[in-house]
Amino acid sequence: MSFNKSRGGGEEVVVVLRGSISRRWTFLLCLASFCIGLLFTNSMWTMPEPKEIIRRSTLEVEKMNLVAGDCAPKSTAGDPKDAPGEVPRTQDVIQTLDKTISNLEMELASAKAAQESMLSVVAPAASESTGKRKYFMVVGINTAFSSRKRRDSVRATWMPQGEKRRRMEEEKGIIIRFVIGHSATPGGILDRAIDAEDRKHEDFMRLDHVEGYLELAAKTKAYFVAAVSMWDAEYYIKVDDDVHVNIATLGNTLARHRSKPRVYVGCMKSGPVLAQKGVRYHEPEYWKFGEWGNKYFRHATGQLYAISKDLASYIALNQHVLHKYANEDVSLGSWFIGLDVEHVDDRRLCCGTPPDCEWKAQAGNVCVASFDWTCSGICKSADRIKDVHQRCGESENAIWNAKF
Repeated sequence: MSFNKSRGGGEEVVVVLRGSISRRWTFLLCLASFCIGLLFTNSMWTMPEPKEIIRRSTLEVEKMNLVAGDCAPKSTAGDPKDAPGEVPRTQDVIQTLDKTISNLEMELASAKAAQESMLSVVAPAASESTGKRKYFMVVGINTAFSSRKRRDSVRATWMPQGEKRRRMEEEKGIIIRFVIGHSATPGGILDRAIDAEDRKHEDFMRLDHVEGYLELAAKTKAYFVAAVSMWDAEYYIKVDDDVHVNIATLGNTLARHRSKPRVYVGCMKSGPVLAQKGVRYHEPEYWKFGEWGNKYFRHATGQLYAISKDLASYIALNQHVLHKYANEDVSLGSWFIGLDVEHVDDRRLCCGTPPDCEWKAQAGNVCVASFDWTCSGICKSADRIKDVHQRCGESENAIWNAKF
């Protein structure tokens, strides 16, 4: 770097810069200035923490949602993302309501049964005030479209006909009817055949039920529901059309249990739960009865059983919530579990055919019902029931001399 002096007219001295600063020093000076400025800026302004930013953002979003929720119209369809969670909650609510309704129906049935029991003691003539006659027992004979010969054999033996049957209803308060539903094609040839038979004998009770062997539990339930609505009786009996019955002996047997408001009379058994498919009496819901090889709870055999009015009314009131198993006698027994019911095991309701029932009759212990266990009824009953009636039946005047 050099300096030159020059003189002008006024003797002034002028200094002239003739060199220049190198580029390297210029760059270093700029970099140093930038760093000093950066340090100064950091000391004067501090960046907010990330957590603070997130917290503020969250609060702002919540405020915006509150405002949007108050202003925006509410949708009934809901957010699609929430739909999977809403479905289980809806199902839980429905199940809770179903249980509540079932409990209320049970309580209503119990209350009504208790009320009817009290009324029957305090005011035995209450039914007369309503114009509905009281009967002693209703006997429903379970039958099928193909059982015409069986029905005729019953009419020819233990079931009174014509004027005798009407007299038995008036004097003894005993109703006897063949119980049958309708075919899968109502009004078809099967239904017309039953209509013609009923016009001749007037001894049928028609149910709103589609006939079928696998629907016996539903038919039994329908029978009790219909019988309770049609006749106000003390007892309701179900019997198969291949069983021999002594009506007077049956009436005397049931009359001894009149003091019991809820009684279930029959030959009590506890057979094995059959889990194997393809066998007779297979139980599809076998797993509900415990381990493989377990037995059913005690219940009356299906050939003949009787229940008191309170139990029949209970079935009628709770018909829509009573579960049906594969076998109708098991189903009936299951409906009474948990109720205050007296089970009466009377072996006279399941005597064998001659010579068994004959020996008992000769000993003065007349059987209520007779059938063959191997056939779940009288084997070839249309041909053999007449012989059973002659050897094991009560006298013709027994029903007229009986006092229930």
